Amino acid sequence: MPIPTDHEAGLNRALAAQVDRYIARTPASRAQFEAAQRSLPGGNTRTVLFYEPYPLAIARGQDCRLWDADGHEYLDFLGEFTAGLYGHSNPVIRAAIDRALDDGLSLSGHNLLESRLADLICERVTSIERLRFTNSGTEANLMALAAAKAFTGRSKVMVFVGGYHGGVLTFAGGPSGVNVPHDYLYAPYNDAAAVDALFDTHGAGIAAVLVEPMQGSSGCIVGEAAFLQRLRERSAAAGALLVFDEVMTSRLAFGGRQSQLGIAPDLTTLGKYLGGGLSFGAFGGRADVMAQFDPRAPGALPHAGTFNNNVLTMSAGIAGLGSVYTAEAATALNARGDAMRARLNAICRESGAGLQFSGLGSLMNFQATVAPIRSVADLQATDPRVKDLLFFFMAERGIYLARRGFVVLSLPITDAHVDRFVAAFAEFVDVHRALL
Repeated sequence: MPIPTDHEAGLNRALAAQVDRYIARTPASRAQFEAAQRSLPGGNTRTVLFYEPYPLAIARGQDCRLWDADGHEYLDFLGEFTAGLYGHSNPVIRAAIDRALDDGLSLSGHNLLESRLADLICERVTSIERLRFTNSGTEANLMALAAAKAFTGRSKVMVFVGGYHGGVLTFAGGPSGVNVPHDYLYAPYNDAAAVDALFDTHGAGIAAVLVEPMQGSSGCIVGEAAFLQRLRERSAAAGALLVFDEVMTSRLAFGGRQSQLGIAPDLTTLGKYLGGGLSFGAFGGRADVMAQFDPRAPGALPHAGTFNNNVLTMSAGIAGLGSVYTAEAATALNARGDAMRARLNAICRESGAGLQFSGLGSLMNFQATVAPIRSVADLQATDPRVKDLLFFFMAERGIYLARRGFVVLSLPITDAHVDRFVAAFAEFVDVHRALL
């Protein structure tokens, strides 16, 4: 076994000390984790939430604050991985849910809410002429690919290494054993030449190009405008459908990331916050493509789902989009995120630490490199222990983010909360400068 360098040994010691303090502070979380293993494999039912030595057990939330099972309070800078845009107790959302509860939960038919939420979404995202609801972003992407394959009569789906489109459409390092078995073509992200080569070879067989305008789960890797425009051009020329996965990025502007880019995809998939914090997904786009699901048409494509139009999600979604996440609120939230990321990156530059925060608007990711990040390949040589060290350091100071360095702003977060995060990060860099 290789002998650790002085730097590696120092990083290992710092991380071990931080983890020891975490264990000492969180005995109730540890007990909860051990109890959960009686019925859940590894005490877990959502893989992204697990980390060693055991995850925090969150007992409750209020606005942008969380409390763990040991009673420690945290500022929530994860926002349920972008789904918690409204915070944990928005009164407008709560009132909408209460109204829906008063009128009955499972109504066994079309209800008075679903078309109102659909109208609000179509008004925002102008490329969506018609849409259908699902229960998650995963389902939305599955249905979008089914729609594209049926519409084109083709079988191949172009995806990008590092992409994440749900639990059965994950391409962090290429193929995955749990993925739906489509006929995939894998391309590196932000590589227009590779895309051209795949279209030149397989263009007549490509049904869909599925892409995130910013790869969220891989580290907030921003899709370059010229690259995304090339996808639009090549897919249109080949008769393939361009599918923008805006499950995360739709929050970046009133009309989604596509409105900032000026690119109209054929289909868009949505999820996360658009259901007001409840389970939600949607797919939609060109009217001719979506007409395949019109049940009045002979041979229409089926699309079932008991809870697609559930009244809680429909009501909460209407409240959120109708009166809370307005154009002004979207602009302000994402401007706050841009300003925060600029401050954090200034600390990285001025300290000489080999760190940066990537991302756009209210979504960002801590990275242990100063090199440009265009694809997941640019992150392969980074040391994951640096992200681990930041996670436990910030948790000890009452700030909650993802173990992988993902940071998300929600509407209840104020400038004062941002100041607290920035100050804690500055302390982290100061304390561990020699290891960074």
